Amino acid sequence: MTWSEMQPLLTQGTYDTLYMVLWSTLVTVLGGLPIGILLVLTDKGGLLQNQPLNKVLGVIVNIGRSLPFIILLIFLIPVTTAVVGTFIGPTAMIVPLAIGAIPFFARLVETAVREVDHGLIEAVESMGGGIPTLVGKVLLPQALPSLVAGVTTTVITLVGYSAMAGAVGGEGLGSKAITYGFQRFETGFMVATVVVLIVLVTVVQLIGDGVVRLLARRGRTA
Repeated sequence: MTWSEMQPLLTQGTYDTLYMVLWSTLVTVLGGLPIGILLVLTDKGGLLQNQPLNKVLGVIVNIGRSLPFIILLIFLIPVTTAVVGTFIGPTAMIVPLAIGAIPFFARLVETAVREVDHGLIEAVESMGGGIPTLVGKVLLPQALPSLVAGVTTTVITLVGYSAMAGAVGGEGLGSKAITYGFQRFETGFMVATVVVLIVLVTVVQLIGDGVVRLLARRGRTA
């Protein structure tokens, strides 16, 4: 396979991968952020202390994190079909990608929020600040660098998940690698696909690290 033949396939595969990863990241953040915060607030000593709810959330998150993504992908085919109308294609893959990543990101959020200085939390409580004030004025701003690092890790994980999604009807670089690199024994195309995935992950990591450093410097000068 020549470069002129590979280029349109790699371009379309990259576009589909970015489409899946960006949308699933958005859904993951919207779903995982509140779950991670609830895991902290409902824990022992939290403002919303509720041990039964905390245990249930913890079990759900642990189960979600323990399932291999390829198995979850197949298991969720009925759910994906019900939501999107099909289980094939980049749009359909957003559903299992997000469901698979939400528990992972929720734990990262929980870890980031637990790192916030407890003295700041006590100060807000002593001044009569409620949950919205605590979350919006203390927890999220103070944990923001760690949260951005968590989003970066999640995006990289989703890039890997999206490649696996190619095995069961998803598009993207994973699908192209299986169809052209593996099934048609095009070693050059397989190598090119791997290189593009490495570049994507590297760019995401560099951007994430840059944002984290910027936020950390602003925090020290504030």
